[in-house]
Amino acid sequence: MNLTIRGRPRTPAVLVTWLMVALLSLAGCSLQQRDFQQSEQGLDHAAVAGAIRENYEAALPDLPRSKQRHYAQRLYRITGDARYLPLNRVYGHRLVGRIREEIKALDTPGHAERRAREKVAAYPTGSEKQRRRKRMLAEWGEIAYAKSLAFDLTQAKYHGLLNEADLPGHQRALDYLASVDFRTFLLDSDVMAVYAAQVANLVYYLEDLGVTDLREEVITAFRHQYPPRRDPGLSTAEYRNKIYGMTHFVIAASDYYQQPVSAEEFRWVLDEFAASLDRILADTKEDIYTEVGISFLLAGEEDHPAVTRLQDALVEAYDPGARMVPSEQGGTDLASGEHRNVLAIMLLDWPRYLHMGPML
Repeated sequence: MNLTIRGRPRTPAVLVTWLMVALLSLAGCSLQQRDFQQSEQGLDHAAVAGAIRENYEAALPDLPRSKQRHYAQRLYRITGDARYLPLNRVYGHRLVGRIREEIKALDTPGHAERRAREKVAAYPTGSEKQRRRKRMLAEWGEIAYAKSLAFDLTQAKYHGLLNEADLPGHQRALDYLASVDFRTFLLDSDVMAVYAAQVANLVYYLEDLGVTDLREEVITAFRHQYPPRRDPGLSTAEYRNKIYGMTHFVIAASDYYQQPVSAEEFRWVLDEFAASLDRILADTKEDIYTEVGISFLLAGEEDHPAVTRLQDALVEAYDPGARMVPSEQGGTDLASGEHRNVLAIMLLDWPRYLHMGPML
């Protein structure tokens, strides 16, 4: 692939990663140093965010590429800092190459079905939740492939790459998505019961790509399946699925932290979060309740009492020695904790403005 982005030739991914980290390390030297070994009660929100950020940016070259992309994308969107562009550009090159291959292969009979089987076979099985999802996806034919393609195309659009110059023939991929029966999948109660956050994501991807707009139907089905009156009867796993799904309706509507959302449009989400905050803090985990707080921030409700309470809970969960928020089981592996900790940075140090893209 001979892609050039804004006149810059391709640079080897490893070199770009190390250059990126060097820049971040230099910038980190100018961050205010604090004594993070003080009591948890003495840690302020921005100080914890800064410590986590320094820790992750020092470790960035050793993280898997997917974690580098996830981190750099979100840090760009909350800072607009050009220092995060190199890793985003590396991701853009990989993304374009992957989609170009899929566009060519879509003309091969049986390609979608074969790729779906491969994706289901590769699906992790480390937890009961993952095993349930794998069994569910295996029952839905080519959906596992189609939803992956929808994600990649949406990422391309987010980065300004969904065009004929970068992705010639991309309409072929969009036409394929339009031929898939997503509606039946997205409205299925068994799918919703184990995959609520992914359902929320997918329905917004499809609308954003102009494939189909199922947002109203899916939100109605979700609210019918998970009304507040059912909460006392939900297991911890079911309740987490519900709350995580609700956060992703908000997050997906923001194009993943690129723009604010309407508080009134998501009043049903925010009001339920506020009313259920005790159980959310007791029965969910840091990844989930941090996204609850971010949902308020995306809706412009920074001063809502729930935000401070959620921030305080996150600071209490923070481990000053590890300079990160550990897993629910106390794990401090940086790679597996990247999602949780980049969310923590966002909740604890939310910006005045969000940044689109980056447009590559």
